[in-house]
Amino acid sequence: MLASCGFSKRTGTSASEIVFLLMLWVWLKADTIAMFTRESLLSFSVAKKDALYDLLNREDLNWRKLQLHTAKKLIALEGKSKVRAFVVDDSVKIRRGKKMPGVSSHFDHLTGRCVMGQQVLTLGYASDSQFVPLDNEIFISQTKAQPLTRKFKDERSVVAKRYKQAVNQTKPTMVADMVKRALRAGIEADYFLADSWFATKPVIKMTFEHDLTAILRMKKSKMKYRLADNSECNSAELFKTKIKRQWQKLAGLPYQTKSIIVEVNLAQTAKEQARWVKIKLVFCRGVNPDKKKAGKHDWALFLSTNTLLADEKILEIYALRWGIEVYFKEAKQHLGFLSEQSRHYGAYIASIHLTGLRFCLLLHAKQSNDNEKVSVTRNLLSESLNNLDFACKLWGLFKALISDSISSIPSLSLAESEIILDKINEKVTSFFNQIMQMDTFTLRQEAVTTGEYP
Repeated sequence: MLASCGFSKRTGTSASEIVFLLMLWVWLKADTIAMFTRESLLSFSVAKKDALYDLLNREDLNWRKLQLHTAKKLIALEGKSKVRAFVVDDSVKIRRGKKMPGVSSHFDHLTGRCVMGQQVLTLGYASDSQFVPLDNEIFISQTKAQPLTRKFKDERSVVAKRYKQAVNQTKPTMVADMVKRALRAGIEADYFLADSWFATKPVIKMTFEHDLTAILRMKKSKMKYRLADNSECNSAELFKTKIKRQWQKLAGLPYQTKSIIVEVNLAQTAKEQARWVKIKLVFCRGVNPDKKKAGKHDWALFLSTNTLLADEKILEIYALRWGIEVYFKEAKQHLGFLSEQSRHYGAYIASIHLTGLRFCLLLHAKQSNDNEKVSVTRNLLSESLNNLDFACKLWGLFKALISDSISSIPSLSLAESEIILDKINEKVTSFFNQIMQMDTFTLRQEAVTTGEYP
């Protein structure tokens, strides 16, 4: 896949080995790549720190294509799923550096205030068994945006084009482009799920264009909905006139709902031709045993472009959106999300996709080992790699002791001492290669299995 996505190097350590090292360092509990190179890099490779940063900063590599191909293979392994949905959401990485390019002001809905940082949009695939990250994009707002500190080597490169998109595109346009790329790659879905920050007319229009059923959490905004009598009301007015005191209990669920079929105009301006489409609005509130009467604001609103879906089915499918929240938490705490210490915009692009790739590999390991949780798989992997790192460092100590012992034997010549040390080192290196399954036999067997080796 690396080769098909254009990952190659003319000299030095191969691109595949560098990508392997970039995937690896977060599980060794190193805070940064610099710390990893100082403490553990020699346990896994002869590459130097500069080789890692050179690949991170390259402007021609298509990390997006690599993540999309990896995710597609992972989805294919799970087989046919009853529910298949695209999920989109964003997350903010707070960055306070005054010279960091691509940083701007964003409203962080977790803290409820505006912060300086990088906002990353993520598109994922949710099924009834797992969530798989498909694509990522950085969004740069027009507020307090910090410019690049260096020019791109080639304005036609992948990274240069993505920077222009980050500055000029709106978030609905980015979401539409990500969905198009996923569909072109052959990843199919029936639903599109998003919270109220993405419940806009352009997003609803996009779901109709791709025959996706949108299930969105809606804001209690001034958006108008048309009733059968041609009157138009916003959500608050609908609640007062059509919903209040008409709640119905959902069997087996701690919710009360009331739904209504209305029309919404997808035209965004008065100059556009009106385009009214039928949708289903589901008003929902929780059943609180300690509070007999819910307050007038204690309700949420959901929209479905499929008017035939039952209320409980809409809520059940929307619940799959939680998978992306779990991904963001894992990404920020354990998967090196924008943690590479580089001011090159190319490193930001590489980082957001490396995070998605690491999560995909965790999901694959989880499936292979029948683990219940991703966190269990991560802890097992981290423990194994740290043990291997410790063994390599321990071997360095033993090697020094053996070398001193051999050199102290008077009957051995210098040439004979070097031959003995070389043989010992060869055996130990072979042992570590087998542990990492990097020996020639295993690699060729894998290639034969996948049809990539004659």
